[in-house]
This record gives sequence, structure tokens and C-alpha cells, in this order.
Amino acid sequence: MGWDLGELLAKYEVPGAQVAVLADGEIRDEAAGVLSLHTRVEATTDSVFRIGSITKIWTATLIAQLVEDGLLDLDRPVRDHLPGFRLGDPAATESLTTRHLLTHTGGIDGNHFTDTGRNADAIAKFVATLADAHHPFPPGAVLSYSNSGYVVLGRLVEVLRAKPFHDVLRERLAAPLGLRTVATDANEAILHRAAVGHVRGGAEVVPVGEWAVSYYAAPTGSHLSISARELLEFVRLHLTDHTLAALREPQVDHVPDFGGGVTGWGLGWMLHQDGVVGHTGVSKGQKAFLRVAPAAGVAVTVLTNSAGGEPLAHEIFSAALADLAGVDTAPLPVPPPNPTAIDADRVCGTYRSTLYDTTLGTEGGRAFLVRRARNALAESFLGGTEDRVEVVRLGENSIITTEPRKSDGHQVLSLVGSDPRGRARYLHNGAAAHRVD
Repeated sequence: MGWDLGELLAKYEVPGAQVAVLADGEIRDEAAGVLSLHTRVEATTDSVFRIGSITKIWTATLIAQLVEDGLLDLDRPVRDHLPGFRLGDPAATESLTTRHLLTHTGGIDGNHFTDTGRNADAIAKFVATLADAHHPFPPGAVLSYSNSGYVVLGRLVEVLRAKPFHDVLRERLAAPLGLRTVATDANEAILHRAAVGHVRGGAEVVPVGEWAVSYYAAPTGSHLSISARELLEFVRLHLTDHTLAALREPQVDHVPDFGGGVTGWGLGWMLHQDGVVGHTGVSKGQKAFLRVAPAAGVAVTVLTNSAGGEPLAHEIFSAALADLAGVDTAPLPVPPPNPTAIDADRVCGTYRSTLYDTTLGTEGGRAFLVRRARNALAESFLGGTEDRVEVVRLGENSIITTEPRKSDGHQVLSLVGSDPRGRARYLHNGAAAHRVD
């Protein structure tokens, strides 16, 4: 395919990966490495990898089918379709639409983590907890990536189809497409050659019990595993079914820079330059990447079992999309060689989310970003109570960490909006907005 996957695994310290390419109507795939450094089981093309938030495109597809069947209107309030649906903000309950949820503009807290179990009622129970959760932004006010919003979409699927989400996904997508490697939960995954995640530079296997989180998050990407080839069979549906083309139409034209090369948002799809669409999925020690050039009928996916899989995927996308579709891939972000000073009066301050207080400040002419955990869950994510990194100015409204992290390289954050004093209103971290305190 123009690269040696085994060499790329060694270069980027990734234990195992699958790559699949759709071009001229044909899918070619390959695999290399191992599924686990503990078991040393070989990665094969029929192995399954977790695809994380790429699942959101599957959820968006199920929503599009509801619209096609006349069961759902994207622009009617969600409460019209979900009897008893309530949010912490009564005004948001009245105005929140399905389109808001699909485009991450619903304002629902993306860090609302409430374990509601592994039974079939977990999604319904989770959505009920949103009535008591803080609602940080009015619907339609700001782009803020929200896994919780996609759980609500999953609940819409369940109610309007009168079946559990996993059953609908199988009946409406997996079975009609003839997909055989789809695993919708951990119990199904063990029937396949399943990849497990690795952290700390690919050297450490994710602990037992962390392969997947609770069932409630299934519509956002907590469980779905599949082979790279069959993921592209799903993508082929999007390239051949013209009713699904509307999901790729721009809904949010301006997206704050968060280092992923995303320029806009469709209904479920991330939009990239030159007409490319895609999504990225982050799981427990696994990262999955999908890029599609619809005009050329080309799609490429890279599935890895490492938290540090992005540089490998980027190298493959750069080669494959240029060769097969004639489009460029945005470079991975790096600090400028001679950065200008940040505008301290505009951007310095503390930005708050459910999990963290993130303070941007200056010290001795240098700028630092300090994240402080607000609860025990945040501490588990940080690996402590506080995380401190140096940042420099990247663009007019963006900053970047000076040192790359082993798992995700340089981190890009953006400052958005202005309050009456000219200070930024939001700090975007990974597309999630944190409001200035």
C-alpha cells in the first residue's frame, strides 16, 4: 500500500494496527503487530479494534434513518419525541433539538459521567440524570463536544424504535451490510480476536476491567469494535446511499483549532480541508482514525491499540489521500520557532468545567497552563491533583504546549469569544468548551 506497516509500528512504538483503504470500489486491508503485549497474539485483518467516537457516525446514521422514516424531525425539541425528558436548565429543555445534539451545540456537559450500570435500561437511566446536571451553555450558543449529548441521541433511537440501542444498531446497520466482526459490547468482543489498549508509550497494557465503560455510553463510542475492512463497508454505505449525504453538509462552519485539522462540523461527521470528512475515536489505550474523500470515492481507516497511534495514522493518511484523492492532510501541530507573546489581558484566567479548573497565567515572561482536578474522577484522569505545562502562542486565538506528550503529541487549545472586559469567554480543550470563571 505504499508503506511498511510493521516498520511504522516500530517507528511509533505502537503494538498493533489495522489499515484499510477503499478506492475504485475495492477495499484493501492489512494488519501487523500484536493485539496485546501481554498475550502476544498476532493482529490479523479479522481482528476487532475499538473505534471509540467513530461510533458517533453510526449513531448519526440511525438518527438519519428515523428522519427518513418520518419518525423524527431534527429541528423539533427533543422533548417532543422523549416524553418526560428534562435538563437542569428549563429553557434548554424547551429549546434543545436533535440537530443541536448531532453538532455538539446542545450545551450539555460533556463531562457528566454517571455510571448507570450495564443493563439494557442504562441509557434511559443516564438520560434521566441530566435533569439534575449542570447545563453550562444554552443550546446553539457554542460548539462544545458532548458525549452526553450523543447518549440522548441513543435514547431517541431506543424510544422511537422500541428496542435497545445495540439491537437497533445490529438490525439496521450490521445485519443489512453483512458485517461479521461487529462487537457491540465486551461480551461479544471476546468471541473475536480483540485488541486491548496500551498506554505509556505503548509499553503498558490497560488494566483488566477498563476495556469498556458502562453501557450507557454505547451511542458515544464506549463499546463498538470492528475490523478496519468492515468499518469501510459501513463507510461505503455513506458513499452510495444519497440520503446519507446530508450528514456531511456543513452545520458549524467555524471550529476552534484543537489540533485535529477539523475545519467544521456536519451531522456526526468532522469536516476537514479539501472536502475530506472523518472522525477520530479515543478509547482506553486505543485510537482509531477515519478519513473519507467522498468526491473521489476514497476512504482510509487506521485502527491502533495504542494511546499514541496518531503520528502513525497521520503518516498513512498523508500518503494515501494525496495519492488516491489528490488532497493534502493538515500537518500535525508543532510550536512555531519564534512564537509571539500571548495576549495576557485577553486570555489569562481560570476556565472551569465539571472536572477541572484550568488556569492560564504568566510567570517570568513565560505562559503556563495548570489543570486542577475538581473531584476524584478528574484526579484519576490526571494521575494526580494538578497538571502543569508550558504553552506558547500558536495563532491569533490559539496556544500550544511546548513539549509533546507521549500519547497525543503537542496539545492545541483555543480561546473563543469576548466578555465585556475583552477577556476570552471560553477555553476550547479538545473541542470541549470551558467557561471563564
